[in-house]
Amino acid sequence: MIVEYFAYFAMKYLYYILVLIVSFVLFREFFGQPAKKSAQSGTPGLTSYKSSDSSENRKTEVEVEPALPRDLEHIPYHYVRKPEKELLARASEFYQMAAARRTLRSFSTDPVPKEVIHEIIKAAGTAPSGAHTEPWTFVAISDPTTKLQIRNIVEQEEEINYKKRMGIKWTTDLSPLRTNWIKEYLTAAPYLILVFKQVYSILPNGQKKIHYYHEMSVSIACGILITAIQYTGLVTLTSTPLNCGPAIRSLLGRPSNEKLVLLLPVGYPTEDATIPNLHRKDLSEILVEID
Repeated sequence: MIVEYFAYFAMKYLYYILVLIVSFVLFREFFGQPAKKSAQSGTPGLTSYKSSDSSENRKTEVEVEPALPRDLEHIPYHYVRKPEKELLARASEFYQMAAARRTLRSFSTDPVPKEVIHEIIKAAGTAPSGAHTEPWTFVAISDPTTKLQIRNIVEQEEEINYKKRMGIKWTTDLSPLRTNWIKEYLTAAPYLILVFKQVYSILPNGQKKIHYYHEMSVSIACGILITAIQYTGLVTLTSTPLNCGPAIRSLLGRPSNEKLVLLLPVGYPTEDATIPNLHRKDLSEILVEID
């Protein structure tokens, strides 16, 4: 009778018994061991934890070195202050140049000197970056075969984008711009400049180098790159082909720590090139002044 009652009790409360046993084991595992270790050393458990953490922190502080030299030299900044009248004139001149920039989709096949492309990319490389990590790679392509391979990748994905991924609202908003998944400019333009962001890099000792604000840093570099193209007298198109990054990265043999951010065809417009008659926001719509 007693055995039957015990069996009934065990079956009825088996779940609670198991929970109790598991809780006891976990308690011993996580809270029992430090106390045991501290008892052997003759110090309280809490003190043992603090001591361990402090030693680990000291060890980390000793091992960590800045990416830049600790004794980095700081030199005087030579600046020539310009008269206010000249400041306004230069600002207005730059605005007129920047305002003339338009997105082109009809490119001439006329070649562009390689040296011009080099200077443009050098300008982009002057962008500020988090902790001076310079987390960017610019790939300049003039090889016709590689441009065709990139075009094939982009058009294949863009057709899926337009027909499935982007949705009716997105494609409807693009329709006045007369865009589609056919990207002739990728093979017509004499140069393609692809901008990759480096999420991190590898130091000579094999450790990862953190790239702070890599997204923002590369975005600033792209702005300078586009402006340099305009200032030079060439035209471009800001292309961010959806879902094409991994395939293009593989094609170009870029490492896994690099992600494609922007693809720019660069060259001259065709004689019959057209642009949509768009108007930019007025200053009053984009500026908030607090005097």
